[in-house]
Amino acid sequence: MVNSQNPQQPLLGLRTAIILLLGVLTALGAGILTVLAGGAVASGILTGGAAFAAAVLFFHTIIA
Repeated sequence: MVNSQNPQQPLLGLRTAIILLLGVLTALGAGILTVLAGGAVASGILTGGAAFAAAVLFFHTIIA
């Protein structure tokens, strides 16, 4: 049932969107740097995933 008082509620809050965006940017940076340093693409993907998890936890802690 849709809430008739405010039908335009966002899917994510602003804080959540910022934290996830910063996590994705961190993951891309870490993955790209890993591949450019001579690592395999699979290593870059795994590094990016670990960096994403760490960044989300970090930014969740520091962003009020």
